[in-house]
Amino acid sequence: MVHRPFPADLIRTQQAWTATYTALADVGTGSTTVLRRRLLRLSVALWWHPWWAVSGEGSAARVELRELVRTGHEEEVGAA
Repeated sequence: MVHRPFPADLIRTQQAWTATYTALADVGTGSTTVLRRRLLRLSVALWWHPWWAVSGEGSAARVELRELVRTGHEEEVGAA
């Protein structure tokens, strides 16, 4: 399968978002403020990353990026 050439920093940000989301889900009833704030910052960084504007890619590419990172296939993507 051919994947879009996502930039390495965008992939790393998505990896950090996924790890933070997982950590937040695993915390239970403890203090979640730091994780929620980090998740928000990462969400903003993902949404407003300059690559989206330059590439002209839309929501399908965002879904593909999330899926690649979730399944651990981001190494298959040739970084732009």
